[in-house]
Amino acid sequence: MNGTERPLDALVIGAGVSGIYALYALLKAGKTAIIVDAAGGVGGTWYWNRYPGLHVDIESVEYSYAFSDELQQEWDWTERYAGQSEIERYLNYVVDRFELRLHIYLNTRVETMYFDDDASVWRFETDDGRQFAAQHAVMGTGLLSAPKDVEFEGLEDFAGEIYKTFDWPREKVSFAGKSVGVVGTGASGVQVIPFVAREARHLNVYQRTPSYAVPLRNCPMPKEYWRDVKQNYDEWRNKERFGSFGGWCAVNYKPVDQVFDLAVDQTPEDREALYEDRWRSGGLAFYNVYPDIFVSKEANDTLAEFLRKKLRERINDPELEKLLIPDYPVLMRRLCGETNYYEVYEQENVDLVDLNSKPLKRFTEKGVIVGDEEHELDAVVFATGYDAMSGALLRMNIIGRGETTLKDHWRTETRTVYGMMASGFPNMFFLSGPGSPAPLFQPILFCQDQMDWIMKAMDYIDESGMKSIDPKPDAEEEWIRECDEKLKATLFGTTESWYVGSNVKGKPGRGLIYFGGIVPYREFIYAAENDNYSGFYLK
Repeated sequence: MNGTERPLDALVIGAGVSGIYALYALLKAGKTAIIVDAAGGVGGTWYWNRYPGLHVDIESVEYSYAFSDELQQEWDWTERYAGQSEIERYLNYVVDRFELRLHIYLNTRVETMYFDDDASVWRFETDDGRQFAAQHAVMGTGLLSAPKDVEFEGLEDFAGEIYKTFDWPREKVSFAGKSVGVVGTGASGVQVIPFVAREARHLNVYQRTPSYAVPLRNCPMPKEYWRDVKQNYDEWRNKERFGSFGGWCAVNYKPVDQVFDLAVDQTPEDREALYEDRWRSGGLAFYNVYPDIFVSKEANDTLAEFLRKKLRERINDPELEKLLIPDYPVLMRRLCGETNYYEVYEQENVDLVDLNSKPLKRFTEKGVIVGDEEHELDAVVFATGYDAMSGALLRMNIIGRGETTLKDHWRTETRTVYGMMASGFPNMFFLSGPGSPAPLFQPILFCQDQMDWIMKAMDYIDESGMKSIDPKPDAEEEWIRECDEKLKATLFGTTESWYVGSNVKGKPGRGLIYFGGIVPYREFIYAAENDNYSGFYLK
């Protein structure tokens, strides 16, 4: 498309899980649509991230599309928690199964997009000089797709090998016989560290804040469980869709109902029994526990102390205990699923370096200076996390009405309506965007919910003879206040994390995530639909 042809109905940015479903929904509705993606293949985060040890931390049978029962029945997962390569194969299978590939432009990065108010279309300019135009822009850029900048003094002087978990080489990497440093102990670090430790002559793990990490308990997919899932997908998907955090919790490979009792009302014995069930289940099952865990420090302490006790049983060194066991409320930072992570620190070739007592000052040609010591390294691995929710969007030059950029609109706070649109940027829709509950719900089901709402909004303006839909500033203000109220009602604001933007210097945290849960969120978006979008300008 050269910019003079008839505009598309929609252009989707991002060929990850949300973008793929968006394209499917648009084409099924008879709309003209394409995806553009800077990557060389589909998969989004599952294309770029391919470090050793990478697995999804939501069960494979849940972390999959629910829009087609035929797809659910014909695809067979090989592991309880699928690895990167299997998820990438699955997403490619979906693309080919529903004949989407001809509508996907890879190796195509959108550098600038601007809203042409006269024509009511978005115009896109790519890094290779191509131009596209579409009535609607659907942003499937991902909530964890923009890595934090790796900024350490002297890094350019380091003569060794540099690796980043978010951009791992496609060819095999060997650490055999090498002295290696891993910076970061969040979700990516917890997964990659055991694999580096297997090969490296010596490994230094550089940690600032320890994570709560629980056993993933991955295994080959049990045949009887997989059979039960396929026979009961409708029922179990319903549990998943209406559970607070979008997952059925399989204890002994059977889903359990959402818990509504309060931790503070239970006996210690009853609480312990529930926590033990979740511990045996593995993975992120602890997100389906007593709801007051998220709002009451007293309730949260019961779970936090249970997990600390479990970790003490696995860590034999008292000094390591002090460094590896967190002292902040549990679940307020992303819970990590691990496999033999804590046992790594018993290996003679592994040292844990506390960056709170010995700050990382700078890199040198030979390694890194920590405190007053220089650690000589042959290679360093950065597992330093992401500029979550808004990061990928703000790295594009997005210009709305009146020449206003999205960067300016979000300079001091992340202003959206329902985490799906921003005032002054008509016909631009976010999937799993800032201001939504995306990080705290099953992401694939969530993007389906949002895209279905977006399709209805598109149909409404078409049927009304309109060309654009744009949130009113008052609606945006109401939503950011709603996000504020829900954050203040929880413990999430008591802990530094990417949930509140504190992992990126200078990032505004206000409006970044809606912490009110999926059921109230759906009530908000359905009310807007039923009210004929009164909180939006329709032109």
